[in-house]
Amino acid sequence: MLLRILDRFEEILISVLMACAVALIFVAVVHRFSIGFAADMVGVGRSHDLPWLSNAARSAFKAINSVKLTWAQEACIYLFVWMAKFGAAYGVRRGIHVGVDILVEKLQGPARRIVTTIAMAGGIIFTAIVAWIGADFVYHVYRGGQISPDLEIKMWIVYLAVPFGSALMCFRFIQALWMFLTTGYIAHHDHSSVDGLKTEAEDLSEGGHA
Repeated sequence: MLLRILDRFEEILISVLMACAVALIFVAVVHRFSIGFAADMVGVGRSHDLPWLSNAARSAFKAINSVKLTWAQEACIYLFVWMAKFGAAYGVRRGIHVGVDILVEKLQGPARRIVTTIAMAGGIIFTAIVAWIGADFVYHVYRGGQISPDLEIKMWIVYLAVPFGSALMCFRFIQALWMFLTTGYIAHHDHSSVDGLKTEAEDLSEGGHA
């Protein structure tokens, strides 16, 4: 039950972060385009002796320019950082990380089991170290009182993505290793669900028809 809640929370968090980042980027681009367009209309009104157009465009320019979005780029960076860290953990759970498995695919029996176990254990150790170092870094940033330049928020809150995301990724590696040791199952991405990619069975079938 708790794992299902964690899985759902992970998916919702990534989706919300992505949606917020995309929406913020869209608003910032429209805002920047609108300012330029209003400025151009002021010039058009002046060159064609259309005072009503110049006045309207000038008013629109002032209104749009009064909305300050200088913080949007910084916010998007932070959103993508959090999305990337938790997305990495999601990738471990779903088996969608890029990996070089040509050696493992050629091994059979105990050798394949040992190599796979060592690889997953390496992932556990690495992500645990990153989580520990990240937590120590966040603590020192917290003690230093560093503030972000545009949003003016505590930077330790932003950097929490490192220990939290790495800890969750470590847990996913542990979960994957336990599942492999108990059932022999390794999460992997279904290539047949990707447009343009053919499965091995489809390639063999086409080869047979040829």
